Order: sequence, then structure tokens, then C-alpha cells
Amino acid sequence: MLSQSFSNILDGWIKELDRYSLDQLLAKPAAGWSMGQLYLHLIEATGYSLKQAKTCTTGNDNMSGEKFLAAEKIFRDNELPDIFIEGPPSNAKTPQPLNKDQILQGLIDLKNRFIEVSTLVEKNQGNGKTKHFGLGYLTAGEWLQFAEIHFRHHLRQKKRLDEFLKEKSVG
Repeated sequence: MLSQSFSNILDGWIKELDRYSLDQLLAKPAAGWSMGQLYLHLIEATGYSLKQAKTCTTGNDNMSGEKFLAAEKIFRDNELPDIFIEGPPSNAKTPQPLNKDQILQGLIDLKNRFIEVSTLVEKNQGNGKTKHFGLGYLTAGEWLQFAEIHFRHHLRQKKRLDEFLKEKSVG
């Protein structure tokens, strides 16, 4: 079940959060995000995916919209390619967290919202679709699947940030 799999992934990110001090969460390599910004990006992006999934259940808008060709492979393989992917311009505005509790509460809220939306999707799949900037038109179920794919994709970035923190001995 997708919601259980996603719940397990979130639990892993929550557990990992305990390992970091606020200084570590804020430490930023020369290029890219800090660990804290990565967490906030995941919370924000997944919240957006959940909102889109819920919208898809409310009607039949964009029923004939299609995924982009590259998206077909992503959903079939259930993973994003191991490459740097330029996200939307809003990613450049990802803020630093105020504290660890902000991140923890965001993850807990996300977990509860995911369960709520996935239950809604299971009861009422709907025929609507909404457009993802890089993947094309997605159904409610695909938005939920993408949320999990996206979290797993960022494990690679998390690993690089963990190496950065170890090298810099931040914290």
C-alpha cells in the first residue's frame, strides 16, 4: 500500500532529524541547500503534491491531459533518474528553518495529511488531472506516487549533505 510505504519513508526522515543540531541543519555547502532547506523543500513540495491529488478527486478537469514521455518511464520504474534535476524557480527561494521543531512538526503534519488524502483517493479516485511542470498531467494516484518517488530521490542529496557535514565537522 502506497500510504504505508510513504509513512515508512517519512518515519526514516523523522528519525534522521534527531541526528542533527540546528547548526548542522543550517550549514550550507558552497552550492545547493543546507540540510534544513532540503527538509523544508520536501515538506513544501509534498504538500503541493497532496493538494494536487485532492484536486484531482473533485472533478474531471483535464481528463485527456497526458504525462510527458519521460514521465512514463519515471512512473513505470517508480524512481527519478540519478541526475541533477532543475526544479521550478521557487526552489531557489527555499528558506532556512527557524528551528528543528518547525521541521519535525512539518513532517508530522505531512504524514497525517498524506494518510488523509490517500484515503480520499482510495475512496474516490476521480478522473481529474492536474499539471506538473516537468511531468505533464497526473492523476490523483500518480501525485501520491510522485510524492514518494520525490522523497526517495532526495536521499542521494541527503547523503551528499551528510558527507559535507562530516567533512566540515559542523555541530
